[in-house]
Amino acid sequence: MKTIRVVAAVIKVTNEKGEPMIFATQRGYGDFKGGWEFPGGKIEAGETPQEALVREIKEELETEIAVGELIETVEYDYPSFHLSMDCFWAKIVSGNLVLKEHEAAKWLTRDELDTVEWLPADVALIEKMRVVM
Repeated sequence: MKTIRVVAAVIKVTNEKGEPMIFATQRGYGDFKGGWEFPGGKIEAGETPQEALVREIKEELETEIAVGELIETVEYDYPSFHLSMDCFWAKIVSGNLVLKEHEAAKWLTRDELDTVEWLPADVALIEKMRVVM
């Protein structure tokens, strides 16, 4: 089975009530169109995961981020490929999160994590978010 290596940004802010919120995006293309995920994408040859994440967020969301620590590497078997996804904390440095490839986006508090239909590989990370947010 083919392995696809990707990176994902868990962009975190604090709302006016002091609650942590994370940014979720809804896929606008491909086999998983309509599913919710953390933004990111494929690691290109010669890139570190952190460099790939900065590039992907700039391309997809016109936003510059600072990549923080690795949260977890999710390993998930889809029917036609194996996904290896490095998930990092991230903060916005500049930009307004312009949706160029996604259908929609939401800021979610811990209590709102179940209000969207996450893609299968992201579900394991969501369980961790309930604890670490």
